[in-house]
Amino acid sequence: MRIVLLHMPWGAIDVPSLALGILHTAAARAGHETEVRYANLDFVDWAAGTAGFGVDDYQYFSEKSYFQGAGDWAFAGALYDDENPRGAPGSDRDGSADYFAYLAANGASPQEIALTRSVRALAPAFIARLVDELAADPPDLVGFTTTFQQNTASLAAAKLLKQRCPQVRTVFGGANCDGPQGAALHRNFPFLDYVVRGEGEAAFPALLAGEDPATVPGLCWRDATGRSTANPMAERPLPPAAILTPRYDGFFERLDASVAAGWVDPKLVLEGSRGCWWGEKHHCTFCGLNGSSMAFRSKPPADFLAEVLTLAERHQLLDVYVVDNILDMGYFDTVLKSLAELPVDLRLHFEIKANLRRHQFQLLGDSGAAQVQPGIENLSTRVLRIMDKGVTGCQNVRALRDAQSAGVSVTWNYLYGFPGEQPDDYESVIRQLPVLHHLDPPTGAGRIAIERFSPYFDRPELGFAITRPALQYRATYHLPESELNELAYVFSAPPRGIGGDLAERLSAAVDTWLARFPDSRLSYRDAGARIVLVNTRPGYDWRAVELTDPVELAVFRLLDRPRSAAALAAKVPGGAAAVGPVLEHFTALGLLFHDGDGYLQVAVESDNQVLMRMRHRHGPEAEAEARPLTATRTPTEEVPDAVPIG
Repeated sequence: MRIVLLHMPWGAIDVPSLALGILHTAAARAGHETEVRYANLDFVDWAAGTAGFGVDDYQYFSEKSYFQGAGDWAFAGALYDDENPRGAPGSDRDGSADYFAYLAANGASPQEIALTRSVRALAPAFIARLVDELAADPPDLVGFTTTFQQNTASLAAAKLLKQRCPQVRTVFGGANCDGPQGAALHRNFPFLDYVVRGEGEAAFPALLAGEDPATVPGLCWRDATGRSTANPMAERPLPPAAILTPRYDGFFERLDASVAAGWVDPKLVLEGSRGCWWGEKHHCTFCGLNGSSMAFRSKPPADFLAEVLTLAERHQLLDVYVVDNILDMGYFDTVLKSLAELPVDLRLHFEIKANLRRHQFQLLGDSGAAQVQPGIENLSTRVLRIMDKGVTGCQNVRALRDAQSAGVSVTWNYLYGFPGEQPDDYESVIRQLPVLHHLDPPTGAGRIAIERFSPYFDRPELGFAITRPALQYRATYHLPESELNELAYVFSAPPRGIGGDLAERLSAAVDTWLARFPDSRLSYRDAGARIVLVNTRPGYDWRAVELTDPVELAVFRLLDRPRSAAALAAKVPGGAAAVGPVLEHFTALGLLFHDGDGYLQVAVESDNQVLMRMRHRHGPEAEAEARPLTATRTPTEEVPDAVPIG
């Protein structure tokens, strides 16, 4: 069987598709001729040549506008063969003005709105061109992976391909097909032969082998009358041994030949685990990322280490983006320790839990973890408890501090809008943000979205009365509300928590943090009998301070971790009478973060970490979209065709 697997816009252009890489491995093992086609790069080259499309334009759709659905709206005209965009009812004839007003209300600039309109006009020609090329030598099966804003581009291509080549079987899979979403796609778009819901390593090979579709867990298929049937989802997740190593043949060569090679630096994308070990115990109230399968499974450490090293050598790349929702704690003494000891210079990205210890951050740094995403989200313990994050505000600040001490960059967002949060939860943090201007700032502050599969979606009693799918779904799909309820991932609900002036002040304070971070420093060196601190934060007018008083030295060292004033008093000679003045002095110097009854010193260990910062002064947008340092590949370098590790 000849198979083409398609990665449509708006898939990321700096990494290959992990999903299609895994399916490539599965199909190749079964003896099928398989090609992965990166139609997202085809679109980049076509749009750059015909419309002057640039990297900022692409990233507006692929990243920035995800929660407003601009990428799917832009390809909806190609799907429905309509010149007039559909939108929510309004005064304009075709509804587009209502959608554009929605974009503007969510931060889109007039230029971005004009870009959205222009790409919608271009999209049908691209889809026609792509399908012409596929139809010239039609394969037996075309598979689409759809995640984030890849739905309508994939649907438009599948529809036109089925019209041109009815014999070609069309298969959808990916995160947008999980649970009810996949069943709704199959039910409403009859040109889809199959939709795979859940993990594809078992279902896709079963399809290729011609097994009875009624026996394949999670599969959506059609009977002889064309009626859509959705099989029950798999009861158990795949064991780690069944999670295949991706095969990325052709991607990096295709990127080298694309105009996108001048826009981005290539990276490998890998997974060591699936699910979330924290979410199994405490599902964060706003998070829907794990979809229908929260069960945590991880590859044996030796297997994952071999996978990282083998693919890095095969593709001659040092930057590795690990997409696990949370790092397996067992990898610290195995994978990370081995990487730290090997003569390799990998630069890795991990998602972690924020309550790691200082030595664990150091091991991350020594292993090559240039960037981590700790899921900080907020600095108020009260709000973090509402989220069920299992950390405190001081622990989150400690993570920022200790990561910088270890030379590891942190990326995170500040979220608000939780039921039960109070103005004081933010007022106290806003007052203290100048203390933290030397630590990695959030990329921005924003109200939470209500996501399918999250506790806020599944349990309205937690504070959100879900009303209907977010407006972009009504603006994009020609479907009744009942079907949109099944298809949508993002939902609208009455706002909760803070808003208005306080939300604006939080956003402004975060913007100030972003602007001041490149020039801000607060570090210390402990010389035993004295501690020397150096400061360049604009909010504090001192340059250097030396601590020599025994009580000050003791308090500073004890506040390496969060402690209350009472706990300090119990450990310091002189008790509360001695501790109180020191806390006041340290607060005046901007050395402390205070949350509830806890205090934490925020100075970073002095070891030239500022030289390793990834954010530099290239404007607010560059700071907000900072990327890890990357190695460059030589376009003509030969890469051996090695067999993936299974």
